[in-house]
Amino acid sequence: MDNLQDLQDLKVSHFMTGKGISFKKEMTIETAVEKLLKSKYIGGPVVDEVGRVIGWLSEQDCLAKMIEASYYCELVALVEDIMVTTGLTVKPDMSIVDLAQQMLNSKPKIYPVVDENNMFIGLITRKGVLAAMNKQLESC
Repeated sequence: MDNLQDLQDLKVSHFMTGKGISFKKEMTIETAVEKLLKSKYIGGPVVDEVGRVIGWLSEQDCLAKMIEASYYCELVALVEDIMVTTGLTVKPDMSIVDLAQQMLNSKPKIYPVVDENNMFIGLITRKGVLAAMNKQLESC
């Protein structure tokens, strides 16, 4: 098997982390920020009551709301008020190479991994993709 085929055989499921972090749309921004600050992630999926991904919340989204809140000296927003609902998700059987190419052309540095029912099953980061490709190159 050639090296390109070996790279194509590397799947997201082999390098994704556990669920790590997620948010509920009813959560306050204050609680979400505290959760982000305690985690190693720059954002996470917003999931519904059964675990389906319905949006994305990032540090950047929260920062914008915190600036606004500091101006008015109050923070009363909920995650659903600022979450992005057009978030990108990836499937566990996606090729790492395909995801790396997607990451070159789009902004997210971290993606929720979802099953065929859009249920949140893990996270894959740019660092994870780099580690996968580096591991493969080291074995060449």
